[in-house]
Amino acid sequence: MNSVGDAFAYPFRDPGWVGKIAVQGLITIIPIVGWIATVGWLMLNYDNLRAGRQELAPAGFHLERGIGLFGVVLIYAIVINIPAWVLDGIGSAAMRSNNGFTYSYSPFSALGSLWSFAAQLFLDFLLPSLIVLTARSGFAGGFDVSRVWALATSNVSNSVIGGAVIFAAGIIGGLGLIACCIGVFFTITYAAAIQAGVAAWFERVQATPPEPAAPSAPAA
Repeated sequence: MNSVGDAFAYPFRDPGWVGKIAVQGLITIIPIVGWIATVGWLMLNYDNLRAGRQELAPAGFHLERGIGLFGVVLIYAIVINIPAWVLDGIGSAAMRSNNGFTYSYSPFSALGSLWSFAAQLFLDFLLPSLIVLTARSGFAGGFDVSRVWALATSNVSNSVIGGAVIFAAGIIGGLGLIACCIGVFFTITYAAAIQAGVAAWFERVQATPPEPAAPSAPAA
């Protein structure tokens, strides 16, 4: 990846991009299993880019490769969205009928929606670091919160740029709903390829914090 913008273009340099994205998109339709497989496909694309190969990985059920990042991102998403769900719950309770009068608006619901949007932006900001560290160390790398934060903030501008491109990829992923509902699975697959490109670019340009020091042996 010479620039973060290459993340949008490199998939089309593979002569077989249509078939690979189409087949992986069909796999993505399968709930849970298909999603994990496509995350694994993302990771294989990231591996290719790190090795200097701007080609898409073969489509397939890459469950073993995807389960780590899928679990990491799922848990991060749940944790950072808990306040939004609490606010939405309070808002829903406030809008229930009270002595025959139903409130049509609650500031808590608005705050919950705002928190959800901010949480998505924050997760996009962290995602390049999560991909890089999970690729290196599996679950342990993704859940090493201090190291994830250190990598993400060692050059904040790179994380912001990467997060912005990933946010744009998410918009692209949803565009398939406009043309045809099933088309969303193919645009989501393309978005996964973009995310792999962003992570490869991010790893190249971002200063990597040093590995934590191993504990010293006790003195004899």
